[in-house]
Amino acid sequence: MRIKKIIILIAALLLAFLYSRYPNLLHTNSPVIQPGNADITTLYRNRQSNVQVTGQGIVRRVLRDDQQGRRHQKFILSLPTGQSLLVAHNIDLAPRINSLRKGDEVSFFGEYEWNEKGGILHWTHKAPHGHHVDGWLRHKGKIYQ
Repeated sequence: MRIKKIIILIAALLLAFLYSRYPNLLHTNSPVIQPGNADITTLYRNRQSNVQVTGQGIVRRVLRDDQQGRRHQKFILSLPTGQSLLVAHNIDLAPRINSLRKGDEVSFFGEYEWNEKGGILHWTHKAPHGHHVDGWLRHKGKIYQ
């Protein structure tokens, strides 16, 4: 009986340690990861959101930074499938891509949110406090997160 209590105590301590080091370990609302631009088109058609995606596109338009609340660098990508994707890159948490120009290629890993215009990509930065999957943008060989 005493050994059983010791094993339960060790297991509880191990779980507490793991959860303190990896807070997303038991997080059930973590986004599902979908690879590639073709899957983004499926997400758009199905009006799905909160899905972690990866892909690449060509900058169609660079918009003014959003300065309200948390600041975001915003630009529109044209995906190889023809779909548009608004990127909202949090520049309070990640470096701004100062050299970004129309026609540039950008690779990404972030969270997709559906909207009528093709969708929004956000969470393209490291997640503070580990409460979300880290995202990134790659432009001219440099990673921005």
